[in-house]
Amino acid sequence: MATWDLSNTKHHILICNGSSCNEVGAEELTQAIRKEISDREFDDAIHTTRTRCNGRCHDKCVVIDYPKGTWYRDLKPEDASPFVDSLLANEDYTEKVSHSFHGQGFERAAGVIDGVPKEKEKVIKVSKII
Repeated sequence: MATWDLSNTKHHILICNGSSCNEVGAEELTQAIRKEISDREFDDAIHTTRTRCNGRCHDKCVVIDYPKGTWYRDLKPEDASPFVDSLLANEDYTEKVSHSFHGQGFERAAGVIDGVPKEKEKVIKVSKII
């Protein structure tokens, strides 16, 4: 098992590979982003992790730029190049931003649905068990 040296890492990209995202090409997106990073020889600065569901299934495919705190929606393999361009410029890939972190919380981009409050979701799950 590898233990990566993260001392030069500027971006940790979390790529949702949950079931909803996988249905619309999350694996292809993951490979396209990784290839773009590798082809540009930025593996040392941009680390990727394939995740399970990030809870924004309506926004599939979801990608999160950590530690910046920017969430992206509706990414497709053809977005890999402009997405990596934005990372290298330390800018947002604005046309695909769903949420941005601004110190005290997240700001939702125009046209992005609110979603279900987590408290309500817990109540629904508990009531199904009973």
